[in-house]
Amino acid sequence: MTKMKINREQLTPYKTKDASEIRELLHPDNSTITNQSLAEAVIKPGQTTEAHSHKLTEEVYYVLEGEGKMYLANDDFLVAAGDSILIKPGQIHYIKNTGACNLRLLCCCSPAYNHEDTFLA
Repeated sequence: MTKMKINREQLTPYKTKDASEIRELLHPDNSTITNQSLAEAVIKPGQTTEAHSHKLTEEVYYVLEGEGKMYLANDDFLVAAGDSILIKPGQIHYIKNTGACNLRLLCCCSPAYNHEDTFLA
C-alpha cells in the first residue's frame, strides 16, 4: 500500500531520545518518503529537551505555536511562532519551552530521523 497522505490524528505520539513528544507525519517507516522526514514535536510548559546532536542529519525546526529558548552550538536565542531554525549535523542543540502553553514545532530531518543518529551530549 502506497502512503502519500497521513493525517496527524491517526498517529500515536512517542518520546524521542531527547525527551520531546513527536508524531512522525512523514517517515520512511510510515510512508513512501525516502530522503527526509517530517515530524511534529510538542514541548510542554517548563520542559527542556535533552542536549543532543546528530552525526548525519541536517534538521530544520519551524515553530508553529508557543515560545521558547533555543540552544544551538555556542549560541542561544528566543524563538516564537513563525521562526525557522537550521541545525547542522554535529551541532549540539536543545530547546526549552519558556511560555505558558505547549511549544509546538515541525522538525524536518534529512536524512530521515533515526534514533541511532541521535547522540545525547
